Amino acid sequence: MNLDEAQRKRVAEWIEQGLKVAEIQNKLASELAVNMTYMDVRFLIDDLKLRPKDIEPAVPATMATAKPAAAAPANAPAGAPLAAAPEKKAPAGGVSVTVDQIARPGAMVSGRVTFSDGQGGDWLIDQMGRPGLVPDQQGYRPSQPDILDFQQKLQDELARLGF
Repeated sequence: MNLDEAQRKRVAEWIEQGLKVAEIQNKLASELAVNMTYMDVRFLIDDLKLRPKDIEPAVPATMATAKPAAAAPANAPAGAPLAAAPEKKAPAGGVSVTVDQIARPGAMVSGRVTFSDGQGGDWLIDQMGRPGLVPDQQGYRPSQPDILDFQQKLQDELARLGF
């Protein structure tokens, strides 16, 4: 489809605003009455030598340096716990969350958490969507602000990973 110069400038403005291809496709239809497929819009952007802006999410420092938990040794009994990654202290006054590359058996997703007081534990979300926390120190209960911070950081991290 051929667009006139004014329409091409409009598409360039939308790219500068950071709109995604699908959003540009919708705006072409609604504002300029030009119906195009998603692929046609991609070709149009390429033909105009424009480049959509990729907004990269900020990677939390804990995830950038996190190492996945090691798997249980091959000769370990079936119920043996997984070897944990070396404990990292949370930044002063903060909670850090990591996500395992391979979830623990019986879990959809799992990982480690270190609370602001330095205590840590393994967390998981089971196949029914129920959360669980296994603290390193038996009987440990994190503070309410730490729990809220953990829930928010876990939600953000899982969303970033596509869960």
